[in-house]
Amino acid sequence: MPTSRERLLLQIVVAILSLIPLSAGAACVVLGPGFLQASAPWPVDLDSHLRFLSGVFFGVGLAFLSCVPAIERKGERFRLLSMLIVLGGLARLLSLVLAGSPSPGHVGGLVMELAVVPCLVVWQRRVARLRSRTGSAARRSPT
Repeated sequence: MPTSRERLLLQIVVAILSLIPLSAGAACVVLGPGFLQASAPWPVDLDSHLRFLSGVFFGVGLAFLSCVPAIERKGERFRLLSMLIVLGGLARLLSLVLAGSPSPGHVGGLVMELAVVPCLVVWQRRVARLRSRTGSAARRSPT
């Protein structure tokens, strides 16, 4: 696959997957625990904490989107954001072990956090390396 096509495909995938934290984060900021079909009343601290974390999740989605235009040059940011997601996935895995299996949507989140996101990091690094080689070759070739 040509480097430019692979880069474009990565950009499209990251842009689409960014919709997950953006939509889930926004919905949970607005709805609070009701987003999870929790029955009110719920503890005020739970509401506050969940809305805070959802705001952070929304921000992570925005930050991933900011990587899309020059994704081959945003490796550090991409890896930092990915590390945050993987750490969240590890916390979700701990919850699974301690509290039991969550709903299918949260199990899907766990797969995204601990499998898909690390694969995206490898893919981003590959695209960056390929673009770097292509750029170096273009600078060396006589015009």
